[in-house]
Amino acid sequence: MRVLVTGGAGYIGSMLVPTLLQRGWQVTVLDTFAAGDTYLAQCCADPNFNPVRGDCRDMAVVEPLLAKADIVVPLAALVGAPLCARDKIGANTLNRDAVVDLMKRVSKDQRVVYPTTNSGYGVGDGNSYCTEESPLKPVSLYGTTKVEAEKAVLDSGVGITLRLATVFGMAPRMRLDLLVNDFTWRAVNDKAVVLFEAHFRRNYIHIRDVVKAFTHALDNYERMRGEPYNVGLSEANLSKLQLCERIAKHVPGFCYLEAPIGEDPDKRDYIVSNDKLEAAGWRPDHGLDAGIVELIKGYRMLRNGRFSNV
Repeated sequence: MRVLVTGGAGYIGSMLVPTLLQRGWQVTVLDTFAAGDTYLAQCCADPNFNPVRGDCRDMAVVEPLLAKADIVVPLAALVGAPLCARDKIGANTLNRDAVVDLMKRVSKDQRVVYPTTNSGYGVGDGNSYCTEESPLKPVSLYGTTKVEAEKAVLDSGVGITLRLATVFGMAPRMRLDLLVNDFTWRAVNDKAVVLFEAHFRRNYIHIRDVVKAFTHALDNYERMRGEPYNVGLSEANLSKLQLCERIAKHVPGFCYLEAPIGEDPDKRDYIVSNDKLEAAGWRPDHGLDAGIVELIKGYRMLRNGRFSNV
């Protein structure tokens, strides 16, 4: 199989691309490689790996690569509400417009697996689980652009969309601004965190299980195509306060306090059902506690905050 991955040098791509290469597939990564980092350096010895420096919004670059692909994985995006709020033009053109333009050029014989976000659910209905049939009501520009791009993928009839929970875990291209990664970093290095609106809930998922969801979708493409799937840990629909309680079990002395004033600019608050993907045969391999322990080990090696999107 020939795979085109846009944004393949990012947090998810740095784990997914080596996995696809291990299958013996030909993988082309289109990325700006803006910082000149070598997160995919280990892939360069593989004759099936082809890195291309370019912008996925430039269809003159995309079209010849797309023409050679059996599978397309559009990972390129500005990820997270704070980053999108800071760069609104980039969020609209990269998260939405580039995907819409790509889907106009995808043939009916090609396969697309697109990662969106379950933040599209916005604010849930109390203790009712958000399913793939729940209305999408994003509360941030990030959520809005991803929801609009997902619609283009599903309307094409050739795509599968994965509505990812908040991802955690170590990766070559690390992210420290994701909630589990962030709070564990603060617990290890600062021994304290101040919580804004600590009752807000969301779902979580290990990055290796995200990769597993991609490969599962590709392996079961015909029966899953044209549908969205929530991807998260069913045992990890937790509030920020509950997340800190889990982290404190592994980091003695971790202090977490709720701020008496102030608010979280990211207003997401929901719980998610992952039954649909589990019914399709996918199961996560990595629990939240194992992921926290993994992060604690990783943070013994990291000594700065340059692995953040903001």
